[in-house]
Amino acid sequence: MKSFLDYAKRLESLAKEARAIEGGNSLASEDLALSKRLLGRGADDDAKKVLIFSPHPDDECLVGALPLRLCSECGCRVRNVAVTLGSKKLRRISRFEELKGACAFLGWGLTVCGECGFESMNACERGSESWNACAGEIASIIRAENPAAVFFPHEKDANNTHMCVSMLVRDALGILGNFGGAVVTTEYWSAHDAPNMMVEVSPEILAALVCALSFHRGEVERNDYHVRLPAWMSDNVRRGAELVGGQGAQKPDFEFAVLYRLGKFENGEIRFSKKKRLISNSDRADSIFTA
Repeated sequence: MKSFLDYAKRLESLAKEARAIEGGNSLASEDLALSKRLLGRGADDDAKKVLIFSPHPDDECLVGALPLRLCSECGCRVRNVAVTLGSKKLRRISRFEELKGACAFLGWGLTVCGECGFESMNACERGSESWNACAGEIASIIRAENPAAVFFPHEKDANNTHMCVSMLVRDALGILGNFGGAVVTTEYWSAHDAPNMMVEVSPEILAALVCALSFHRGEVERNDYHVRLPAWMSDNVRRGAELVGGQGAQKPDFEFAVLYRLGKFENGEIRFSKKKRLISNSDRADSIFTA
């Protein structure tokens, strides 16, 4: 490669080639081997638990870099909690099947809220009987699992369901009153105002997440966002270098990352850590438990 024009054309060509790769149950043997290689150690009986509260099927993959590192490197047990199965009732059964395939590939447990996911939510219903019932169910899940960390969208994640799930989990934590684990807010549709943690993503972890996303076949067929996940993670390095590392900071020596906001739930509210963390592949991912 001798010019930036070559670079741009190569990127365009790679994206087109990637769209032709078979996903889901038709993954290449090299991709299927990723799951066994990353998760081969398995979890101990007393392993720490991690819960991901996902607004839609596929969100577990989009924000799952740190949970997958916790699972792969530290033996944590990860469980995805599907808060909804999407707004289209005719797609819910197929989306559930796709979700089961994605979670199985990642080695994660799966819980679905309600009978078939919660119905479409609206923030104006917050505090209503039906809303409080949903928050109560989430509180029961957290109480039963007693996780070392919970992941859920930040309050301004620019998608109605994402923002409602953020409020629901916050209300659920309020019902519990005490939660000693780490609270980690995620971003996808809209960036955090003030992320305090940048987590390096290796090519293997990134590829595993793309593979898992490819199980959501009905979604990626209409929008090939799974092959664009590397571009998003690359841009996160640009943002995180200064938002987490500090203005004018040198870019870290890696290519892919995800940004999060880490905190604790104390005295009825989330108190986010003032400490900025850059967790490279040489660092232990479970350092978040000592926030």
